[in-house]
Amino acid sequence: MFTTLKTEVNGPIGRLWLNRPERLNALSTQTLAELAAAARWFDQQEGVRVVIVGGRGRAFCAGADLDGFPRVGDTGLRQAADVGRQMAEALEAMHAVTIARVQGWCVGGGLVVAAACDLRVAADSARFSIPEIDLGIPLAWGGIPRLVREIGPALTKELVITCREFSPAEAQAAGFLNRVVAEADLDASVDDLANQIASRPAFPVAATKAHVNAVTAQMVGAARAWSDADSLVGGLLDPECEAARQAYVRARGR
Repeated sequence: MFTTLKTEVNGPIGRLWLNRPERLNALSTQTLAELAAAARWFDQQEGVRVVIVGGRGRAFCAGADLDGFPRVGDTGLRQAADVGRQMAEALEAMHAVTIARVQGWCVGGGLVVAAACDLRVAADSARFSIPEIDLGIPLAWGGIPRLVREIGPALTKELVITCREFSPAEAQAAGFLNRVVAEADLDASVDDLANQIASRPAFPVAATKAHVNAVTAQMVGAARAWSDADSLVGGLLDPECEAARQAYVRARGR
């Protein structure tokens, strides 16, 4: 059904896997579109109350796929730049409660995927970073309002502007992660949380998710992220940003 994802349903619990382990689950435009489609697919699966979102292999997600990055002059550049926002909105709007299962690297757009989930559990060996500014682009896809919602404005500014790595312990202390566990215990911890949620009455769980999302939507204005694609295109067109992007790629031997 999907080329870059794998979906599973086992009773009330579904699993949505980023399935490009050879690319550390980097997000191509195809993957972003498939994530949005998978979110809608899970909404059609009767009885699914929880969906675990994870990445196959060594990493949760290494961020945007640089090889599939939109190029200046490409047909449909803005439409391609907007697919990530559509992905995040589709994940956040899912009927089921979503749990991000994070191991290895969680970078840039991958962090937006995690932020679009309701709950987040990470291995203590996971690593986080938001390198977009080093790539000469703003953090897009609705990432800014979602980070402000989860960790506040000051830390959002610091992490996005400095592009520095941060640990699961810091992410949990900031309120981004619900649980940090030993890597060997990650699946058991995620499954335990999923089963706790699935065992509760469906209506009040769904009402709680909808209520919290309605409150936070008014606080941070995630709906304004429709303009993120224009900012992303602006970064692609700017000569200084292009030079930064090339330097970033060269420094990593790509």
